[in-house]
Amino acid sequence: MREGQLCSHTLRSHGVAIARIHMHDWLIFLLLMMIEVILYLTHPFYRYVGKDMMSDLKYPFKDNTVPVWAVPLYAMLLPIAVFLFVYWRRRDIYDLHHAILGLFYSVLITAVITDAIKNAVGRPRPNFFWRCFPDGKDVYDQLGNVICHGDVNVIKEGHKSFPSGHTSWSFAGLGFLSLYLSGKIQVFDQGGHIAKLCIVFLPLLFASLVGVSRVDDYWHHWQDVFAGGLLGLVVSTFCYLQFFPPPYHSQGWGPYAYFRVLETLANPPQPTNAMNVVQNEQDVERQEVDDRNNDRFLGLSIDANSRSTMQETTTEGK
Repeated sequence: MREGQLCSHTLRSHGVAIARIHMHDWLIFLLLMMIEVILYLTHPFYRYVGKDMMSDLKYPFKDNTVPVWAVPLYAMLLPIAVFLFVYWRRRDIYDLHHAILGLFYSVLITAVITDAIKNAVGRPRPNFFWRCFPDGKDVYDQLGNVICHGDVNVIKEGHKSFPSGHTSWSFAGLGFLSLYLSGKIQVFDQGGHIAKLCIVFLPLLFASLVGVSRVDDYWHHWQDVFAGGLLGLVVSTFCYLQFFPPPYHSQGWGPYAYFRVLETLANPPQPTNAMNVVQNEQDVERQEVDDRNNDRFLGLSIDANSRSTMQETTTEGK
């Protein structure tokens, strides 16, 4: 029955209606994209870096094991491919739309928070020395702060160590995918099929390896990777629970919107009778007229009582 019900909610039949309902969510998403671009172009805080601090910042300046362009591929396109596969099997546009929207918000909110913290903290990377002094000749001012003579953009990136963007993006996208899979395959159905956990842990393992590569490449300290992974997991969990029940819930395999539609179909609203509406309106108007008459009658009674009381008072005075 579940498959038959899901087949009625396709992109063609319900796609436009869902897009209209969530129009403001997509507009805010575009606004977040603009904020992310601004944060990426903003210069970070150039923290004081003295000569005695260079012992932890002289690691080799290596290339990235995981290129920057590859992060959106596995953090966003890979989960979307899984969402499309589920839609192809079940034909539930609610599931597809909410999964994509939740994934986009998970990654983008994580990116905005990550870059905002990067710019505010300005922590130098482990390879900062070779970014600042490509020729190996270090120069300092009177206060002991570095006087860099390397490439401006390279130095700018050298002050963006905390937290790790690769790691936070990875856990935001793949963490969302892990929650999505755990709900779809019903990991916590009390059936004891522990092998399902391998499917759930696989995206998290890949995200963890990306974080480890950032330390191995000397682009981040271990604290940067830990904070980035924690940030991505927290944001992805919040975004997932906006659209889907917890994976351990009995209805964790589908989005909230789908079950609301089923409830509406099971309990349709009663049609309104025009004659009953007219009759009810007439009853209301008749009641208002009676209330006004009663108020007028009570007002006359009060006035009559007041006059009788005044007459009695005058008689007693005489």
